Amino acid sequence: MAKKNTTDKKPTPELKPKFNINWIYGAIAILFLSSMLFKSSSFTSKNISNKEFETILQTNDVLKIVIVNKTQAQIILKKEAFQKAVYKDLTSSPFFNSANPVYQMQIGDLQNFENTLKDNKAKFSLDFDVTNDSQTDLFDTLLTFAPFIFLILIWLYFMRRMSGGGAGGPGGQIFSIGKSKAKLFDQNTKVKVSFKDVAGLEGAKEEVEEIVDFLKNPDKYTSLGGKIPKGALLV
Repeated sequence: MAKKNTTDKKPTPELKPKFNINWIYGAIAILFLSSMLFKSSSFTSKNISNKEFETILQTNDVLKIVIVNKTQAQIILKKEAFQKAVYKDLTSSPFFNSANPVYQMQIGDLQNFENTLKDNKAKFSLDFDVTNDSQTDLFDTLLTFAPFIFLILIWLYFMRRMSGGGAGGPGGQIFSIGKSKAKLFDQNTKVKVSFKDVAGLEGAKEEVEEIVDFLKNPDKYTSLGGKIPKGALLV
C-alpha cells in the first residue's frame, strides 16, 4: 500500500513589503540636505593660508576670487589648471567640480586684501576677476527651517493618529469614515483563529457557526427546504 506523501504542501505565499509614506518624507529630507551640502563651499573647498594663496595667485591659475560677506575669499581655478599635478588631490575628490571654488581663506582686513590683489595683478600680469557675494552658513539655514520641519512632523503625527493609526478617542475615527477594516484572505491563507478563541457574543457566534456549517454541508439544510443565507445581522 503506497504511503501518502506528507511533504506535499502548498508553498507559503511570500509577503511583499508594504509601502510606507515615511519613505517619501525621508527621501525628500535626504535630497534637501544633500543639495545643501553640495552647494556649501565649506564642504567642497580646502582651507589655505595667505602664503599658499599668494603662491597659487602668482601662477596665474586663478579664474575668479569671490569675496563672501567681506570676511572670506573663495578661489575658483581655470579649467586648464587642473591638468597640473599639483592639483591632483583636488580632482580625485568625489565632490570635485571645476566650476565651484576649490580653495577658501579668511582675508582679514578687506581693504588690505583688495590692495594685495591689485598689486599682484599689476606685477605679474594676472587675469582674474573679483566679485562680492553674501551667503548664509549651512547651519544657520538649517536652524531657519527647523521650526517649520518640526511643525510639519507634529502635524503628520496627529494626522496619523486621527486617521486610525493611533488612539481611538472622541474624533479619532473622523478620517476613517468609508474605510473598511476587513482583511482579504485567499485559499492559501491559513486562519488560526477559531470560534473558541472569540470571547462573548454567544448568539452572534452561533449564527456564524450555522452559516459555516451550511457552506460545508449544504445538502443537510437544502433537504429540509433551507436556502443559502445572504448574510447575517450580528448585534
